[in-house]
This record gives sequence, C-alpha cells and structure tokens, in this order.
Amino acid sequence: MPAALAALAAHRTGHAVRVRFNRDQDMILTGHRHPFFAQFQVGFDKQGHLLATRVHLTSNGGWAMDLSQAVTDRALFHLDNAYYIPAVEFRGQVARTNLSSNTAFRGFRGPQGMLVIEEILDRIARRLGLPPELVRERNLYRGIGETNTTHYGQEIADDRILTIWRELKKSSAFVRRRKEISKWNKKNRHQKRGLAITPVKFGISFTVTHLNQAGALVLIYQDGTVQVNHGATEMGQGVHTNICQIAAAELGINHKHVRVMPTSTDKIPNTSATAASRGTDVNGAAVKNACEILRARLLPVAANLLQQKLGARRQPSPDKLVFADDRVFCRRRPRTSITFAELVRKAHLERISLSATGYYATPGIHWDRLAGQGKPFHYFACGAAVSEVEVDGFTGMHRVVRVDILHDVGNSINEGINRGQIEGGFVQGMGWLTNEELKWDDKGCLLTHSPDTYKIPSVGDTPRIFNVTLLKNAAQKNTIGGSKAVGEPPLMLAISVREAIRDAVAAFGPPGGQVPLASPSTCEAIFKAIHGRLEDRAETNVREKLSAV
Repeated sequence: MPAALAALAAHRTGHAVRVRFNRDQDMILTGHRHPFFAQFQVGFDKQGHLLATRVHLTSNGGWAMDLSQAVTDRALFHLDNAYYIPAVEFRGQVARTNLSSNTAFRGFRGPQGMLVIEEILDRIARRLGLPPELVRERNLYRGIGETNTTHYGQEIADDRILTIWRELKKSSAFVRRRKEISKWNKKNRHQKRGLAITPVKFGISFTVTHLNQAGALVLIYQDGTVQVNHGATEMGQGVHTNICQIAAAELGINHKHVRVMPTSTDKIPNTSATAASRGTDVNGAAVKNACEILRARLLPVAANLLQQKLGARRQPSPDKLVFADDRVFCRRRPRTSITFAELVRKAHLERISLSATGYYATPGIHWDRLAGQGKPFHYFACGAAVSEVEVDGFTGMHRVVRVDILHDVGNSINEGINRGQIEGGFVQGMGWLTNEELKWDDKGCLLTHSPDTYKIPSVGDTPRIFNVTLLKNAAQKNTIGGSKAVGEPPLMLAISVREAIRDAVAAFGPPGGQVPLASPSTCEAIFKAIHGRLEDRAETNVREKLSAV
C-alpha cells in the first residue's frame, strides 16, 4: 500500500516521494492476525482419550483475500497440535468482512489451530473431572505406528514430544508445585494461582512446495576475507549471524573475516519470503553448498602447498586436509600448515575462480491439497512450557509468576539467538493471548489504533522466574548442522499462560465444571470468568442446602 501511494505521487509530481505513516495510521491500515471462529464436536472415552473430532474453522479475512486461504490451511494443519486423533473431519473457510484485510503474522495461523485443540482438551478434562495435564499427556503422539501419524498422513520422524513432556514435568517440579498451589489457594480467598503445561508441535516448511528453495553467492578475496550473499531478510531474528557462522565453519576461518551482505535480488534472484521459520534452514544450506564448491576448488592448491612445506614425495590426499582456525593442514600432521589467506592468494595466481553460487531445495516434501494428504513439512519443531500465574479476584488482573520451557532446537548454530527467539516469542505470545485486543465500531473502523488503547507486552510483563532449557542430544537429520528452526514455534508455548489463567479462575468456584474463558484473556475477560465461577459456587451452595433439608 505505501509503495502504491508513493508511486502514484511520484508519477504525478515527477519527484521522488516518501510515504511515512504515523503509528495510528499504521495500525489502522496494516493487516492484522486473523480472528477465528471455531465450531467443533468431539468424541472421547472415560479416560479422556480423543476418539474423533469434527472441527469447522471460519477465519475473518477482512475486505481482501490476501494470504487468508493459506493461513486457514495452516490452521487446519495444526489443529492436532501434539495430539493423536484417530478420526477427524477438519474444514476451513474464509469470511469476507468490512475490516482491513488480515494477513500473515508470526505462526501463520498455527497458533489459532493449536488454541482450538487445547480448548477442546480442557473441556474434556473438566467434563470428566480429570486434571487437564493428565488428559493432555494421554493424547500425545506416542512415537509408534499410526499413533505417530498426523491427520494429513505425515509420520512424525524423530518424535521427541513425550521425551520433552516428561523431562519438563520433572525439571519444573510440576507435581510438587501442583500440591503447593492447591494449599495456597485454600488460604487465599481473593487471589488464586494456576498451573498448566502445554506442548507445541509445529511443522517447518512452506506448504507451497516450490517456495522451499534458496540460493547463495559466496566470494573469497585475496586477503582471505569472505563476502556472503543469501536470500533471507534480517529482521532482528539473527539470520545473518547464523549464516556468518555457517560460512566461517565451512571454510575454517574466523567469523570476523566473513561479511554478510544485505539481501538483494540483484545477487540472489527469485528469493522466497523469509517466513515459515526456515530462513536459516534453506539459506544456510545454500551457503554451505557454495562454500563446499569453493573448498573443492582450493583443495588441490592446498595439497600442493602442503607437499612443499612437508617436503613429501607425494601430495597429501585432499580428503585428509582440514580447514580450521584460519589454517589448512593434514589431519595427521596438524603442526605443519598454511594460512587460509596464503592459500587464497596462491589460488588467485593460478587463475582459480574464487566465487561460487550455492543452491538448496528442501528434499522429500510434497502436498496434495485436494486429497488433503502428503508430507508438507521437512520436520517438526517441538517444545513444552509450564506456566504459573496469580489472578486477582477483584480486578481480573494477573501476573505470570514462573515459566519453565524445554524446547527442541536440534544442534544450536547459535545458542544465544535460539534463547532470544524462545524468550521473545513466548512473551509475544503472552501479549497475543492476554493483552492485545482489537475493537471495531459498527462501520468497521478500528478503535484500538494506538499504544494508548492497544496494550502490547513490555519487559515488565516477563515472568519473574523464566527458565529456558534446550533439549540435549537432539541433532536433526538432513538439516544444516543438525539444527532446527526456532522462529515461530515458541510463540505457541504461551498457550500455557492462558491455560494457567483458566486453572486459577477454576479455583474461585466449586470443584469440577466448565471454565469458559475468552481469548484474549484480558482483565475484563478474566473478571467475567471469575464471576461465572462465583455464581457456580453460590448455586452449588444452594443445592447443598436444599439437599440437606
């Protein structure tokens, strides 16, 4: 939209034009995350095992289609979250309304789909009088046979969901804290605490197969420095840092000698969007491919130089050469080496090309949309979170007391970036589920269009105790360095906060019974839910008195 406005003004005036929106205009005009309306019917047994579900999702697309169809599809993919459902009928449609056109946002509708199944499981648990965490655990994918296959026919390879669940319950002292919270709630009439654990299983890849490809251009200069061009956009998520480390590791040089250039289509054509959490996956693999080509060109030159240094009769075998610490050396004689810069200068003198393009296409994925079957994802990113909250019965306000997260990132390329993504994604998810509420008037005009009326989470909203642990010994097959994507999945870990709020609200009423809770769970929504529970308690007391009479 701003590009179209700038182009029109530039055409009419003959001058360069810049369009800048203020915050209010930006929030009014920009597409928002799709609201969803879910209708469902569920079959389950007395132990809380899911037997069958029928779910119909209607997404609010706004005035134009934009990405709404793909967004709705993604929600259907993630309606199972981390749970095995033997029989399903999942349907979705986009509704056209008089609001601004809604569009993609972190999670690309995976969050809405997951929220629906978590709502279903909580309702089942409360209908049966079982702890919600027990019902969730009983329905997790089991890692074997059909109980490890999604509703669209993809097997969950390297299933670590149960491992994560059990390790997190133990490390977070979930059982002990559940008992402590129960005692605390009995002593506090007007404040209640809640505890919840929820899992996340998020598919990594574009479901439009041809988008899962990437290119790279790597240039080596005579002084041994390296320039890397790739197709991912750096938006603060750390992809340039990851790419820099990948190139440095492949060429065996210090990362300070690698310069990652801003992404530009005059270097890398036909780039896919930096989305679906696969920016490092595919672009890192393309950079690795380019570095491998360059290293193969340099190996004969290195073997010749090392032969001269070693005074050997025969050249060392290229497969015995190691690139590391800005040097090249034989594996068996590491003390005799040549510098990377020395090798590059020699290669330049011998007229060997020091630039290479790399390419990568995600293997083995396919999707038949009409049949609703295939393998749309290269792998699944998994995790789980335990959240503890405290809710005030007078105001409906809540605070997050403690959060424990165990997340599978495979082998970290950069642990600091992974932790930042997990912590930031979680807090962003908290905002989506508890604070950020859009309000419209009957003409479709946005009322909450500024920071005065639209509350986003701040540093003060972060949990008082925030424990983030990365799953150990979790290298992922067929990915760059054995790593896993970590951009979008952590956002859905925040569903545990909403379920913990529900658990706290439940404590205001009598044992058992449903606990309706709106999303986002704002102060008003929590206050209303608490009063619903207090009315349930009053009704229960009346029944008990009548029964006694």
